[in-house]
Amino acid sequence: MTMTSSLVKRLKHIRLLVTDVDGVLTDAGMYYSENGIEQKKFSTRDGMGLTLLRHAGLVTAIVTSEETEIVRLRAKKLKINNLYQGVRNKIKTVEKIKLKYSLEWKEIAYIGDDVNDLEVMSIVGFAATPSDGSRWNKKLAHYITERKGGEGCVREICDMILESQHLDKDIFGLYKKY
Repeated sequence: MTMTSSLVKRLKHIRLLVTDVDGVLTDAGMYYSENGIEQKKFSTRDGMGLTLLRHAGLVTAIVTSEETEIVRLRAKKLKINNLYQGVRNKIKTVEKIKLKYSLEWKEIAYIGDDVNDLEVMSIVGFAATPSDGSRWNKKLAHYITERKGGEGCVREICDMILESQHLDKDIFGLYKKY
């Protein structure tokens, strides 16, 4: 995938990547066992992308309206300390993270797939949506990923950020910190 100069210009400023969960880190499916236990499928490639960003010195965050133990465990495994669940006002939460790290809006990338992500997407420096995101998100996004939610769309954005900031030159070195 070749990035346009306008995408590189936006991505080179990014210091924080915020992602939604359902429909972005997952395939938007709601899976339940016979006993009513909820399950989600996460992409290991997305996890590695978030880990590489962290090792490169960028901040990562998860902001979701759902509240599940599964997401808490996934964030813990990926060492994502900025986990916000049960969020009804995502822009207020992202603003809180922005202030915590003394960031400007242009330094924040956000990946969302549905209407509850639109307000944040409209103000950040880089907004993305998975290829199967809602039509409204596609209209607003600076970039529509080639991959669907839960199938590596987050990794796609992570790789773009690393490449645009020339942080991918020693990708194996970043990996070895893992």
